Amino acid sequence: MSPAGKSLTVAAAGLAAGAFAVMRRAKAHPSGTAAGDRWLTVTVNRAPHDVSADKLPAPLQAYGDRIETRIRPAPGDRGTELAVRLKETGPDTAHSLPARLAGTDPRQDLRRALREAKALLEAGEVLRPDTPPTTHDTPGGKLVGLLSRRAGGEGVL
Repeated sequence: MSPAGKSLTVAAAGLAAGAFAVMRRAKAHPSGTAAGDRWLTVTVNRAPHDVSADKLPAPLQAYGDRIETRIRPAPGDRGTELAVRLKETGPDTAHSLPARLAGTDPRQDLRRALREAKALLEAGEVLRPDTPPTTHDTPGGKLVGLLSRRAGGEGVL
């Protein structure tokens, strides 16, 4: 088999595996559960009695009554689980992949607020990367900068 044929075979196998994963995931989530109903959770390195729903850090306090909060001990005595979710979510299209990529998913701001609350509870401040990160603006640096800005809403690159 030629190298081009091998590449096509590998690409087709990758696409088939991706389609299988998407179908499997779609079947795993009941249709009655909207994406916005999911709890967003972080583990905070603090004792459960140090974290209370009425004294949440400012990023979560800004949401007021628009969020539900759940606080409980983390498994294995490893701190506290802090979970939040929006009480009222918009239409299901607001939680779609295009909305997430465009940065218009309302949960992205809540994810960011939850990560900042974790940092405030553990360290007392939210650490930010130095700007500018390098002295030379290279194409690779621009790409990393773009990905880092996009990761703010999702928490991952």
